[in-house]
This record gives sequence, structure tokens and C-alpha cells, in this order.
Amino acid sequence: MEMTNPGERGIVTPAVDEEIKNAVGDASSLVPASAMRKRAPGLPELSQAQVLRHYLRLSQMTLGMELDIDLGVGTCTMKYSPKVNERLVAGMADVHPLQDEETMQGLLEIVYKFGHVFLREISGMDAFSFQPPGGSAAVYNNAVIMRKYHEVNGELEQRNEIITTIFSHPCDAACPATAGFNLVTIYPDPETGLPDTEALKAAVSERTAGMFITNPEDTGIFNPEIDEWTKMVHEVGGLCSYDQANANAIMGVTRAREAGFDMCFFNLHKTFSSPHGSSGPGCGGVGVVEELEEFLPVPVVVHRDGKYHLDYDRPNSIGRVRDFMGNVQVVLRSYAWCMAMGARGLREAAEVSMINNQYLEKKLLEVRGVTKPYSTEGRIDQIRWSLEKMKEETGVGVGDLNRRVIDYGVQSFFTSHHPWIVPEPFTPEPCETYSKADIDYWVSVVQRVSDEAYSDPELVRSAPHNAAIHKIRSTPFDDPDRWAMTWRAYLKKRGKI
Repeated sequence: MEMTNPGERGIVTPAVDEEIKNAVGDASSLVPASAMRKRAPGLPELSQAQVLRHYLRLSQMTLGMELDIDLGVGTCTMKYSPKVNERLVAGMADVHPLQDEETMQGLLEIVYKFGHVFLREISGMDAFSFQPPGGSAAVYNNAVIMRKYHEVNGELEQRNEIITTIFSHPCDAACPATAGFNLVTIYPDPETGLPDTEALKAAVSERTAGMFITNPEDTGIFNPEIDEWTKMVHEVGGLCSYDQANANAIMGVTRAREAGFDMCFFNLHKTFSSPHGSSGPGCGGVGVVEELEEFLPVPVVVHRDGKYHLDYDRPNSIGRVRDFMGNVQVVLRSYAWCMAMGARGLREAAEVSMINNQYLEKKLLEVRGVTKPYSTEGRIDQIRWSLEKMKEETGVGVGDLNRRVIDYGVQSFFTSHHPWIVPEPFTPEPCETYSKADIDYWVSVVQRVSDEAYSDPELVRSAPHNAAIHKIRSTPFDDPDRWAMTWRAYLKKRGKI
């Protein structure tokens, strides 16, 4: 809008031929007066070149997987997504979700096979739904399935407690609570960081509806007693839901069924290489054992008599959780990625992810002010690191470090879900996408900022200095007088209109 030059055009439409004009007359006379604008729309007037320069410049201000080394964004798992898959997804623009299932057999086959062949083999679950649009939605889906299961069995009033752990994803507490359950939260052993098994023994009871847990948790520590945990919950009549939003290091290595889980989910927009931009488009692929299949949201894609169908005839279904079949384009990308990788490739991706994280661990331990909470050797992917020591010695904390690394072209870090059990946390995760050179460069940035923190802390605290963004005041963050959701609102706030 600021670049507008009245009268300039990006495209000039050709004048109407006289023959057509004489035959049709004034086209504006065909438009009802009630549909006519009283004034021309307030659009910017620019040449095509100016429009391109504007948006390309904006794109260069944005850090992301394809513009920088994005391994700092921890549990969000930024990995490279093959561009050929975008060509495949483009074809879905011709499919309408309301068209007859007979006319989209190919798409239904892909959805069915990705769940009943690929993810069934990877997880051990018996049936899948791809309606939930992300991880938290998938957890809520499973909480509602759990509620429905106990309702059908006449035990819902009795079973009103869900067990989770503090280092599981926060949705593993929030979603069951939203579904009406009370929460019991297990905290870690202060030495190992593993959730306390004795605390679980004390928590399970006839009131236990189930357990929602992430493993490995957001500390990257795999619980070697996880099968004992699921067994304890089952012994009192509860169900177990496995949060596998981040399955990079265990894909093709461990399975939910062998760990004793009744349901699980995968974030296809993370582990299975469909791109995501923090909130979408995503897909939380929900898997359940045969006993719970009747509760899946409708429609469920089934294969009968040589054809694929959308099955709505499920009396105990929890109903829809998303329009139609969800973000099916995410499923198609993930299907294509798995087809390209193959079983060996998926296993290798997990192994490389583990190696990358172990290499990063060795490198970060050499950086002054960076410490690793918990001494366990059971970490297989990300680590929740701490800058508590740096904060105490220099006054520079993780928020300051986050802003300063942007000056070196590195995406800001994922810190931690609240509460900050680990003080001044940050959680990097180099999955299989990243090379040794990528990791070395990323660590060199952290090393440089650490050196600055100890030599010139104000330089770090006042960052960023070279980025397109500026340091944002943390308060007042909820002042409506500072909001501007539209261009007109922005101009109004600045007194221009």
C-alpha cells in the first residue's frame, strides 16, 4: 500500500472489440445497481516487478527450513520435505470432497493403505483415522474415544482420572481435562529425569480411566519401563494413549503395540515429512487397537468387495472431529515420502536422527554456560538444555540468546513448554535432514553468542541488531490499543485516517 503509484498497472487488459461492444452493449448495465460498488476498491497500484520485489523481500526476512539451519526448533521437527510431493498434492485441487466415492477410488486407496499398511506396520495398531488436524486435536480425539469406551462399558462415572507426566506434551494433560477428566501428573526422578514408577503405582486406582504419555518425553529420554507402566494401568482397567508427535528417533525401531498401548498418534507434518508452519496444515494420524476401532470418527475408509468406501455406519463412533476426511493433502505427501524411503529408509532416518542428536550433545557440552540436566544415558533424540549457569554468571538468559542468534541467520530456538521445570531451557533437535556441517555451524553460532554473553552481555540483551525484526517489549502484550489486524486499522492507529 505504501508503494502505490496512482495510475500504474501490473497488467493492462485489451480494449473490447467494436463488434463485441456493439453486440453486447455496456456490460455495466447488466449488473444490478444493488451489486455495484459506490467507489473503486482501495487496492495498491503497482507494476508486476514492484509486486515481485515486495514479496521476495518479505520472503528473505523469514527464517525457515529452506532458508536457514532450522534444527533449533526442537519438538516441532523441521525437516526437508521433497518438492516433488507438492506436484502430487497439486492434483488434489481437482477432487471435491462431496463427489461420489466411486470417482475418487485412487485417493481413498492412498488414505486406506497409508493407515492400514504403512502406519499399521510402524505402530502395530489395527485401524487409523486422519481427521484430526494436528497433534493436540489427535490427543483430544483419543480422550473422547477413551470417554466413549468407558461410557459404553458403564464405567464412565467411576473412571474420571487421567494419568500423565510433566514432561509429556502439555496437550496430554489439557485435552483429557477438556474432555472432562481429572488429572494426575507424575514428576521425574531428580537424578535420572525418568518419570517416577513408584509415583505411578500410587496413582493408579479404580478411578483410572487411562494414561496419556509421551515417550521419549520432551527431554528426549526414553522410559525403559514403559511396558510396565502400561501393564499397571491395564491391571486397574484403564486404557493407554501414546503421544508420538515426535517419532523421529523411534520410527521403525519400537512400536506402540509392543509397549502395551491401546491407541497412539503420529504427527504426519513432522515425522512423516509433510511441511508445516506452526499451526498447519497438519495431521494427527490416530491409530487404535481392534477393540477401539468402532469408536473412531466417521467416515472411516474401508475396503470391501474390491472397492474403497466411506463408512458412516458406526453407532458407537465419536462422530466427526473435522470436515470430510481432514487435511488429506498431508496424508498424500506422507504416503509419497514413505514410498520413496521404504522400510529400510525409515529405519535409517531414525538412526541418523539419533546419531545427529548424540553428536550435537558432545558439541554443546563444550559451550560455556550451557548445561545438560539429568545424567541418564537413555536419551535418543532431543535434549532439554539449560542456560541457568549463563544467566547466573552474565544475566543473559534463553530469551536473549533466542533473539541474538537471529542476527546470524539462525531460527530462534524452541525453549520449553510451561512450566519451566528445567530453568532457562532450550530444546534443539537435528533430525535426519541435517548434515554434520549444519550442526557444526549451528553450534558455532551458539558458541559465538556465549562468548558475547561473557564479554559484552548488553550486546546480547539488546539483540537483534541485524534482523528484519526488532526487540519486542514483553508488556503490555494484551493492550488493544496496540493491535492492528488490518491495513486500515494500522493507518487509524497512526492517525492517518
